[in-house]
Amino acid sequence: MSENIVLLLASIGVLSLFCQWLAWRVRMPAILFLLAGGIAAGPLLNWLEPQLLFGDLLFPLVSLAVAVILFEGSLTLDYAEIKGHGKMVRNLVPVGSLVTWAVGTLAARWALDISWEVALLFGAISVVTGPTVIAPLLRTVKPAAKLANILRWEGIIIDPVGALLAVLVFEGIVSWGQGNVFGHSLYIFGKTIAIGTILGAAAGWLTGIALRKHLVPQYLHNAGTLTFMLGVYALSNEMAHESGLLTVTVMGIWMANMKQVPIESILEFKESLSVLLISALFIILAARVEFSAIAELGWGLVVVLIALLLVARPASIFLSAIGTTLNWREKLFLSWVAPRGIVAAAVSALFAFQLQNIGYESAGVLVPLVFMVIITTVTLQSLTARPVARLLKVAEPADYGFLILGANSVARQIGQALQKVEVPVVLTDTNWENVRQARMDNLQVYFGNPVSEHASTHLDLTGIGNLLVISPYKQLNSLATYHFLDWFGNGSVYSLSEGDQDQKARHQTAEKIQQTRGLFGDMSYAKLASMVSKGYTVKTTQLSEAFTYENFQNQYEHQAIVLFVIDPRERIYAVTAENNLKPEKGWVLVSLVPPQKPKERKEKEAGPEQPTGATTAQA
Repeated sequence: MSENIVLLLASIGVLSLFCQWLAWRVRMPAILFLLAGGIAAGPLLNWLEPQLLFGDLLFPLVSLAVAVILFEGSLTLDYAEIKGHGKMVRNLVPVGSLVTWAVGTLAARWALDISWEVALLFGAISVVTGPTVIAPLLRTVKPAAKLANILRWEGIIIDPVGALLAVLVFEGIVSWGQGNVFGHSLYIFGKTIAIGTILGAAAGWLTGIALRKHLVPQYLHNAGTLTFMLGVYALSNEMAHESGLLTVTVMGIWMANMKQVPIESILEFKESLSVLLISALFIILAARVEFSAIAELGWGLVVVLIALLLVARPASIFLSAIGTTLNWREKLFLSWVAPRGIVAAAVSALFAFQLQNIGYESAGVLVPLVFMVIITTVTLQSLTARPVARLLKVAEPADYGFLILGANSVARQIGQALQKVEVPVVLTDTNWENVRQARMDNLQVYFGNPVSEHASTHLDLTGIGNLLVISPYKQLNSLATYHFLDWFGNGSVYSLSEGDQDQKARHQTAEKIQQTRGLFGDMSYAKLASMVSKGYTVKTTQLSEAFTYENFQNQYEHQAIVLFVIDPRERIYAVTAENNLKPEKGWVLVSLVPPQKPKERKEKEAGPEQPTGATTAQA
């Protein structure tokens, strides 16, 4: 028997890994494949029976997993980020939440004939979208940058806010169910809210102080914070029934908004934890879904889905857009995209179990109802959002922009030159000083590892279809090259030479990476950095009949390095060692040129007879 349990547990891990990999390959939200995998393993094949496998430990484990999910999600809720992402995002959080909650509640109550308490809880759960489903969908759809930012930040912010709303509704239902008198119910609800808020704030403050004052060693930051959070969660539940979820949510929000608290490593820890814990959790929860329970929903399920998709979401968008500059096409697109995600499924399974234990029989519809909402919204919107964006003419044009790995002085000059010819550019670096300088140069920049889970949510690649590796970090260069070769495809990833072609095999990089080498005519980063330190600058030059490519080379005594060329059809190409460069009239060159000599500067100031052609062009 023990061997079978070990095999089942290991198989859940392998299945979750396969689902994550498949989602990555086809660029769709992983939750869709995790739910499908769980349903296949459970009700379809009867291979996985979570209740039999885990017994009485099932829902305590689910409860702890939900606590981790809510805590990690609330760590991303920085109030400064809400203020910094436009009126539409700020409106969507309160207005969209209330509208979706009201419509979801009324639809579930009337269409499914469930109790008001369960309907209110479903309405609260249906508010949550979440970045785990929004980010992969945006990469596939590629809407205009403004719309992508609205959807991305709505998902990030609404994740903990919607979960907090669901927790508050649940606490209210539980407290009401425990008291026979209205006053007593109000007392229990108030006690739950007070303990959750006070204990959560105190735990968040203590943890923040411990991290900020280095009272905990670096290697214990992740494990220590997670363990302490779970301890506070259990203590809160002992003090007030089911107040723990509110406590850990408040704890995370408090830590996210404390100054000078190093939570970056804790957020990065979420990457490994989410793949292992959340993936397994969804397979287990999906395996408990019964087709008979879905069938019992009948036409009421269709009514609820229509209400959420065609009433709640459009109403939320059009009300929130009052006073903004969004046009009707953009509003319609935003009205169509709102897939539900991880928090909704996890919270529904936990709350349904708890409510059934205290006598709410109709709570049994929560799990199949929420799961069908998730499956329908993710599938339908993943398949149709791109055609809808094109139909409404809000899709981003071809991905001709560049993600530049590195925000050093060389990369910044290249980024500024590309930006001048209207080519989308995003720089990324793990060096804060480089990132700070890039922001001062008005360049879009991401601070962190571009292949991290955090980057998959926060790194905006709208309009970006190429990678330039202009960085001295060899290990990160290789990781990024592998990652974006699979993402952008061959021929869209370019890296500088590192001079290891003639080294022994044990010191050479993989052939897959070697094939991306040769950027800027087989230049190395060291050589580029040296040239910039000597005064070389990046300039754009328009070629014409009077000023040919030969004239350009002669002007700079064949010392200029052509980095990019833009043809008359406004297509941009990165110059590599394999390019047979033959630019003609009408082409634009983006080049690294040597500093002018004093004599040349005087002649230029006096007005040269031959045009220099240094003009900005549009790409």
